[in-house]
Amino acid sequence: MDGEAPYNPRTVEEVFGDFKGRRSAMIKALTTDVEEFYQQCDPEKENLCLYGFPNEQWEVNFPAEEVPPELPEPALGINFARDGMQDKDWLSLVAVHSDAWLLAVSFYFGARFGFDKADRKRLFDMINDLPTIFEVVTGAAKKQTKERSSVSNHSSSKSKSNSKGSELQTKYSKAAQSKDVEEKVLEDDDEEHGETLCGACGENYAADEFWICCDICEKWFHGKCVKITPARAEHIKQYKCPSCSNKRAHP
Repeated sequence: MDGEAPYNPRTVEEVFGDFKGRRSAMIKALTTDVEEFYQQCDPEKENLCLYGFPNEQWEVNFPAEEVPPELPEPALGINFARDGMQDKDWLSLVAVHSDAWLLAVSFYFGARFGFDKADRKRLFDMINDLPTIFEVVTGAAKKQTKERSSVSNHSSSKSKSNSKGSELQTKYSKAAQSKDVEEKVLEDDDEEHGETLCGACGENYAADEFWICCDICEKWFHGKCVKITPARAEHIKQYKCPSCSNKRAHP
C-alpha cells in the first residue's frame, strides 16, 4: 500500500479528518474514476481490496501481509464478483463494504487513543452527518437532499397553514363553546320550565319564545300574549300581569 504514509490521528477532529480523506478517495474510485477502478479489479487476480487514504487517493491492492495488520483491512476479493453481477449492483456492494471499513478504521483509532463515551459519540455524530458512500454511489444522497428540501418547504408552508388553521380552530372552538353554552342554557331552561304553562293562553313553555314572569303572582306569560316585547321588558322594574294589575286597580 504505497499510497498511505504513516499517520496516527489522536483527536476526534483528526480522526474525522482522516475519515473524510479516505471517504473522498473511495467515492472518487466508485464514481469519477469508476472506469479505471473497474479495470484494476481484474477477476483473474488474487484477492484485491479497495483502499482509501487520508490524502484522498485510492488504490486497489492486495491485503496487508502482516498479521495482525496495522489497521483493519477492507473487504477481500471485491474483484471476484465484478463479472458475476450488474455493474451498479457490484459498485453498491463495494460501497457498502467501504462504509463498514471506514467506520472500523475510525473507531480503531478511537479505541487505540482512548476516546471516552463523549468522544466516541461526537465522532459518530460528525461521521453520521455525511452521506454514506453507498448513498452517494446509488444516488440516495441526492434523493434525500431533495426530500429534506421538500419536507422543509412543506413544513414551512404547513406551519403557516397550521398557524392560520390554528386561528380558525380557535375561533371555531370559541364559537362552538359559545354555542354549547347557549344550548346548555336553553336545555336547562327547557328542563326548568318544560311544564310551565302560559298564564294567558295555557300553552307550554318554549325556550325559543320570549316569556315574562309576573312579580306579583309569579306566573309566566308569553310576551306576545301580554303584549310585552324584550326591549320594553328591559325598562320594567316590576312587571304585573294584566290580572294582577286589574286586581290592584279594582280592590
